[in-house]
Amino acid sequence: MKEKIGIASDHGGFALKEFLRKSLEETYEIVDYGTKSEESVDYPTIIGEACRKVLSGEVPRLIALCGTGIGASIAANRFKGIRAALCHDEFTAEMSKRHNNANVLVLGGRVLGTDLAQRIVKKWIETEFEGGRHQKRLGLIEEQS
Repeated sequence: MKEKIGIASDHGGFALKEFLRKSLEETYEIVDYGTKSEESVDYPTIIGEACRKVLSGEVPRLIALCGTGIGASIAANRFKGIRAALCHDEFTAEMSKRHNNANVLVLGGRVLGTDLAQRIVKKWIETEFEGGRHQKRLGLIEEQS
């Protein structure tokens, strides 16, 4: 059984979302929460609906995209229980999982090329949460929300 991963974007992240979706489908069950075209949409709505799917357990993690990744990151992190990390290289992707157990990876569709985006996604998916002192820190973050 393939592992489920959600993916969602606004129009600014659509092209990269489609590329990543197609490249991941062979290995993972990709659940596409939209958008379905480059027609302008509001990222808070698309990303918010996808984050609710993570919180409900429909998918364990999500790749979220917008033009820069900034808006999608802000929108996703409004939800208690979502730990969204805007990553721009393999190191930030690794650390977002290893130390912060990010359940949402955020990428900028107008910022990253396809090769780098693929490497970031691969690193994020393959990295395990370290736990230990980092679990305590996540608990402290949850207490503040």
